[in-house]
Amino acid sequence: MPDHKPLPVHGYTEQSQERIDLVNEGKELEERVLRYIEKVGRHIEPRDTFIAVGGTEPQRWLAIGRTNIQQGWMSVFRSIFNPQRTTLPEDAQ
Repeated sequence: MPDHKPLPVHGYTEQSQERIDLVNEGKELEERVLRYIEKVGRHIEPRDTFIAVGGTEPQRWLAIGRTNIQQGWMSVFRSIFNPQRTTLPEDAQ
């Protein structure tokens, strides 16, 4: 049974405390991973002399990894909250 009213954003529904706790647990895990990525970034020079396979720089690979991880977490959280499509004014016609 939902305990919390949603933000006033179309498509979002009420959520139980269990689901909110689950997302908050995931947000803490996400933050730990992102901090690790930042730590790795401090050990890579902007134009590191080591060029990764394929000729791209390590900083670019790090950015790609960060983006993919953020998208992954966003997908996990979306699976928990399950936002719905919204209706538009013209749908009433």
